[in-house]
Amino acid sequence: MILPFAKLATLVLKTICKPIAKRIKKQAGLHPQFRHSIINFAQANHRFKTKLQRRIYGHAIDAAIRPLNEEKAVQAAADLLGELFVFTVAGTALILEVQRSSKAEARKEALRKQELEALKQRDEDLAREIEMLKYKINEIEQGQGLGSFLNFRNPLSIEGGKSKWI
Repeated sequence: MILPFAKLATLVLKTICKPIAKRIKKQAGLHPQFRHSIINFAQANHRFKTKLQRRIYGHAIDAAIRPLNEEKAVQAAADLLGELFVFTVAGTALILEVQRSSKAEARKEALRKQELEALKQRDEDLAREIEMLKYKINEIEQGQGLGSFLNFRNPLSIEGGKSKWI
């Protein structure tokens, strides 16, 4: 019953996430202190990506890297923040879904183990009952054999479907 609501909540969260990411992008450029921080972050990210690309393509890494202009840096950092927010929400939803699924699977496994234990117990009980019946059969057979050996008379004999004393 809760599964459809959980799925629906996840979809709603993902849908709401994109406008929130756009709002973060917009607000990132407006606050001066935050703006300065994201510009520094964007410049560091730009240097890292450029050096990485140069290493991949086999170009010189020592060459100077021109910094991004302020607007491009703000836009790049804001885009990165927005995408990071979307990714974080999606990742969190995925982790929660996996945890929910693993808990459900653990419950099913516990139920299977419980059923298996019940079947094993029943099997052991039946095996004990069979052994007890074999023992009783052996006692009865030994008793009849002993009775006929000592020539005891059977108190009851069945002839032609009628029982009579011998």
